[in-house]
Amino acid sequence: MNFSNPASHAKENAAAYVKSLLDLLGDRDPFEEQSQQFARLQAEIAGIDEATLRRPEKPGKWSIMQVIQHLADTEVVYRYRLRMILAHPMPEIQGYDQDLWATNLNYNEMDLNEALETIRVLRAANLKMLCGLNETQLERYGLHSERGPESVRRILQMLAGHDILHLNQIRRIKKAHGI
Repeated sequence: MNFSNPASHAKENAAAYVKSLLDLLGDRDPFEEQSQQFARLQAEIAGIDEATLRRPEKPGKWSIMQVIQHLADTEVVYRYRLRMILAHPMPEIQGYDQDLWATNLNYNEMDLNEALETIRVLRAANLKMLCGLNETQLERYGLHSERGPESVRRILQMLAGHDILHLNQIRRIKKAHGI
């Protein structure tokens, strides 16, 4: 599945975006999928040289490095969002333009090892927190600026689908580069 969700259409595409992530997850356990993500990511990029990591799939598309830095920032964003939801009643959760972040935060120039370490450390911490939640906490929700109410449970499922989406994207980029 190749789903693009530009910020300019995020509200109108919200339901389709969520459905695409949940469809990718299917009936797989979101905790298990998230716990496997880092090892799968490392395996997908093993042996790829720096130039290839930073070469976009095609003009206007991301490179593998940009995908990896996006995944690192996703851990930061969701760490904050989940804490807001767990600590506050129905907090507002602000969406963001991932393409602006990729461009304006120079994702393609980031250090690969730093991005991977961010993913590794924050994913482990986020999963530890999520695994310790009770049913009431999993049902707490925030009000996303583009998608409306989102429970912690739904976010957990979406994050697992998001992992699969971006691993597939990396595979597609590798194929485009003949790897």
